[in-house]
Amino acid sequence: MKKSILILLSALLFASCSEGGKVISVLEDPDTYAADSIISSRGDTLFYRYTVPEVIREGEKYPLVLFLHGAGERGSDNEKQLTHCSRVFTSPVNREKFPCYALFPQCPEKDFWAYDMRSSFKSLDPMDMPLESPEAGIMKTVMDLLETFSNSNQVDRDRIYVMGLSMGGMATFDIVIRHPDFFAAAVPVCGSVNPERITSDIKTPFRIYHGDADPVVPLLGSRKAYRALKAAGVKADLIEFPGVGHGSWNPAVTDPEFLPWMFRQKK
Repeated sequence: MKKSILILLSALLFASCSEGGKVISVLEDPDTYAADSIISSRGDTLFYRYTVPEVIREGEKYPLVLFLHGAGERGSDNEKQLTHCSRVFTSPVNREKFPCYALFPQCPEKDFWAYDMRSSFKSLDPMDMPLESPEAGIMKTVMDLLETFSNSNQVDRDRIYVMGLSMGGMATFDIVIRHPDFFAAAVPVCGSVNPERITSDIKTPFRIYHGDADPVVPLLGSRKAYRALKAAGVKADLIEFPGVGHGSWNPAVTDPEFLPWMFRQKK
């Protein structure tokens, strides 16, 4: 990362030991997300939480998952962004089957990941969503965080994934569109995007989740995005949950194929 970016490294989560000639780092508390922050050259402060594989072996690289929360978890307490989905990556079973780094940044209270929803939207109908808008400053800082964190840890750069819910689902579409070959997989949950933004430049496969009774973000957003992705030759799946409202992240993360699908993806 550029010298103008400052990263404030927190205390180590893990202790080191040797085994079989390899250095192994073992988490002392597998359920804990460490707290940290990054300040960009633009003056943005981005608070985030992160967790690491339970066991880190010297010379091995591990996937990284970026999680983008919804509007209700914005703030500066560096805690609310863990409200949804964080336990998916710290459960003992998943730690064993899918060892990874996971980043949970927190969007400031008055900001939005992808679009200023107070002024940029006529409605949440996908065709009313912005077709052209500058990249949000906070998302530039998220990309700075990804670069710095990846360079500072044993991250497999071919297996960096992004997922998000609601506002974060919209941002998942947005960040992939702006960085079409950076991520190995994308999982937007109850998100949306103007389908006219989707082009064949995108190399990232998508697995889209949405409840068909969502009263907040219309299912039409995910349906139109899915059709646009398929038309552009992008690998995509759409999973709809009958009778499920806005909280479709709950059945999404318990889908037996959710984690296996994501961790199979590689650039």
